[in-house]
Amino acid sequence: MKITKSSPEFLLLLIAAGSSMGFAIWLNLLNNFAIDRAAFTGKEIGILQSLREIPGFLAFTIIYVLLIIREQRMAYLSLFILGLGTLLTGFFPTAIGFYVTTVIMSIGFHYLETVQNSLSLQWLDKKDAPAFLGKMIAAKSAAAIFAFSLVWLLFEWLKLDYQWIYFVGGSISMLTALYSWINFPSFPQKVYQNKSLILRKRYWLFYALQFMGGARRQIFVVFAGFLMVEKFGFSVGEISILFLINASFNIFLAPKIGKLIGFVGERKALIFEYIGLIGVFIGYALVQDSNFAIVLYILDHLFFAMAIAQKTYFQKIADPADIASTAGVSFTINHIAAVVIPVLFGAIWIHSPSLVFYIGAIMAVISLLLAFNIPRHPQAGNETLFGRVRSEESLA
Repeated sequence: MKITKSSPEFLLLLIAAGSSMGFAIWLNLLNNFAIDRAAFTGKEIGILQSLREIPGFLAFTIIYVLLIIREQRMAYLSLFILGLGTLLTGFFPTAIGFYVTTVIMSIGFHYLETVQNSLSLQWLDKKDAPAFLGKMIAAKSAAAIFAFSLVWLLFEWLKLDYQWIYFVGGSISMLTALYSWINFPSFPQKVYQNKSLILRKRYWLFYALQFMGGARRQIFVVFAGFLMVEKFGFSVGEISILFLINASFNIFLAPKIGKLIGFVGERKALIFEYIGLIGVFIGYALVQDSNFAIVLYILDHLFFAMAIAQKTYFQKIADPADIASTAGVSFTINHIAAVVIPVLFGAIWIHSPSLVFYIGAIMAVISLLLAFNIPRHPQAGNETLFGRVRSEESLA
C-alpha cells in the first residue's frame, strides 16, 4: 500500500496522532489530577468515568448527525471538540468542573472514534485493513510517546501546573483538526452509507464481542491505572514513564500484530487475547509487588492491540453500506456496560479491589467462549459456527 501526503490513509494516520496527543495528556494526568486537585476517592473517579462513557453510549446518534454533515468533516469537528475539552480541564479543578470538561472531551473522543472506525473500514481494502490498523495504533503510540515525554518535561522539569499541560495537549489536537480541514480534499465514498439505525441479526456475535470488550476495557482504563496510584503510590512522572513504555512497545509491535491477524485470522487472534487477559486480571487481583504490577499493566495494554481482529471480523461479514451505521451502533453497545461499571465497581473497590479484577477475569472467560464461535474464514453468510442467522431483517 502506497501512502502519500494527500491520501485518505495519511489523513487517517494524522487524525489518529492528533487525537492521541490530546487524549494521552488527559489520561496521563487523570488519576493524579483527580487525587491532588479534586480530592477524588474511588467513588468520585467511578462517577467521572461513567460520565465519560455516556457520549460513547450515545454514539449511535452519529448516524443522525451524518444526515447534515459528511463523515470526513465530522471527524475534524470531533477532533476539535476533543481538544477543547482537554484544554479546559486544568482551569476547573473541582469535581463539577472536572465532570463537565470530561464530558466535552468525551463527546469529541467518542464521535471521532466512531467516524474514524467507519472511514477506515470504508477506505481500506480487506486484505490491507489488519496491517494498516496496526499502523494506526503505532501512529497513536508515537504521538502518545511525544505527549508523555512532554508531560514529564513540563511537570517534572519546568514545574508547570496541570492547567498549562492540559492547555498544550488540547491545543495540539485542535490545531491538527484545523490543519486537516484546510489541507485535505473531500474523499469520495466507495459505497453509499445507510443513514438509518440498523441492527442485523447476523451481526449478533460482533455485537456480543463489542459488549464484552467495553466491559473489560473499563477494568483496565478506570481501575488498573487507579491501582498504580492508590496502592503503589506512582507519581505523575512515574505514570508518564509507564505510559511511555506502553506506547514504545506499540510502535514496534502493533503493526506486527496487525500483520499477524491478517495471517492467522481473527478467531485465533481473539482466542489468544482473551486467554492472556484472564491471566492478567487474576494477576491484578493478587499483585503485591509494584514491579509485577508494571509487567501486568504493559501486557494488558499490548493485548488490547489484538482488538483489531474485532474490526476486521466485522469488515469481512458486513454489507459495505452498513459500516457507518454499525460503527455507531457497535460503539453504543460497547459502552452499555461502560456507563454502569465505573460507578458500580467503584463501590466494590472501596470494599475489595481484588474482587473488581476477579470479575474482569470472568468477563474475559465469557469473551473467550464467544471467540470460539468465530469461523476460520468469516464472510457474509458465514458469520458464526453456531447460532447462524440467515435472516436479513433489520431495525431501521
